[in-house]
Amino acid sequence: MKMRRFWLIALLAPAALGAGVITTHRISGALPKSGLAGNGITDIARSGGHLWLGTGNGLSRLDLATGQFVSYTPAQGLGHGSVAALWAHGDTIIVATATDTVTAADPAALPKGTGISFSFDSGETWRHSPQPGPTPIQNLTYDIAVNASTVWIVSYGGGVLKSPDWGLSWVEAAPDTFNFDPYGKYNHRGFSAAAAGGALWIGTAEGVNKSTDNGATWRNLTHVSQPEPISGNFVVALGCQQTGGRDIIWGATWVAEGETEYNAVSRSLDGGLTWKTFLRDEKAHNFAFDDSVVYVAADNGLFVSHDLGESWYLYPPMRDARDGERVLGTEAYSAYAQDGTLWAGMADGLARTSDNGFTWEIYRAFVPTGRGGEKRTYAYPNPFSPMRQNQIGGDGYVRFQYNTRAAARVTVKVFDFAMELVATVIDGEYRTGPAECAELWNGRNDYGDLVANGAYFYSLEIEGDGTYWGKVLIIN
Repeated sequence: MKMRRFWLIALLAPAALGAGVITTHRISGALPKSGLAGNGITDIARSGGHLWLGTGNGLSRLDLATGQFVSYTPAQGLGHGSVAALWAHGDTIIVATATDTVTAADPAALPKGTGISFSFDSGETWRHSPQPGPTPIQNLTYDIAVNASTVWIVSYGGGVLKSPDWGLSWVEAAPDTFNFDPYGKYNHRGFSAAAAGGALWIGTAEGVNKSTDNGATWRNLTHVSQPEPISGNFVVALGCQQTGGRDIIWGATWVAEGETEYNAVSRSLDGGLTWKTFLRDEKAHNFAFDDSVVYVAADNGLFVSHDLGESWYLYPPMRDARDGERVLGTEAYSAYAQDGTLWAGMADGLARTSDNGFTWEIYRAFVPTGRGGEKRTYAYPNPFSPMRQNQIGGDGYVRFQYNTRAAARVTVKVFDFAMELVATVIDGEYRTGPAECAELWNGRNDYGDLVANGAYFYSLEIEGDGTYWGKVLIIN
């Protein structure tokens, strides 16, 4: 999570904020698209028989009974861009979206909130309003919580806001006694929110804030305010675990500015009075709980603890037991667990296991080849950086996507711009069919050296079908 300077008009007193032009969409002709919207799964929530997935390319819904994905776009009432925050319970779904923009004051890309969308009927209709707050720039909603029928949203540039009427209006709600000022006060710059056991928790750029009266009064908990404190004051995620008749609060606590701060996961068994830290130096992004089991989605992967954090296990790289499809990269962004089934939201897709990680099913978004005017093969990501993207074991990988019309042996070779052979990716390997397939190349030649920057061509030879060509641009 990068911090960039931002420009705000400081507001001196709490005030009701209009939600702008509120639009309502009923899905009729503009039906949700089939399939998963994107592979970066930033949020996961469940309501009834549906699993809701926030992705870098919009919102998706998985019908757990049929296994079918559908995805929602602005045509169905959502904001433009990626899903920045997601909350679901019963038939009610709340989605915050965001995108990048530029301003005259700062030509670099800045995040911009594109609004909040509500559905009260499991996605059949949506009500959308523009991003609330003093400015949309640097004001995207990072998290959503609902406490005592009040909706709470948190953002960096827009601060902490609450809505008593399910998004029809918003009220500034600083988690302390100071005038609302996200520009001047770190504790008004929100990152995370959670509600459970009658308590409301808000994570900011200056620690954890707790309220037991729905925001009327607050207690601020920081790295220096307690003998046994959180590890760092950037609280980018919060989770409430309910197990054994008690509420346990977890925080992804990153370094802010203090010299003694460190990245870790912080846990409190006593309502925030004392904290214990785990996974030191790990940057965590999200939590999931299945009774006493704790899951942490982090930069280096998905961690699990069966003893409330005293010991941890890091899941190895995930591979689909059906077809060998791999999740590339280590970053885990989100997770959801219930009754022994775990869903992991990765940077490279969605993974599911019901046997504690012994076997996985992988779900990925891709454009089918050879249909709807698409070529028989393409490479992605493209351009591709072997040193930065899809990292596993020190190598990065690009996929060569294609389809087979029948079972066949397949050969894939990579050539440089002079059409000299650089690497043989696979040679006469058997592939089932008809099927969508993908082969992985690590950007190295047949001698194991990383190739130079530039354009490369690859040939896809399918036995009994033909030879097809694609192109990939290497940039390191």
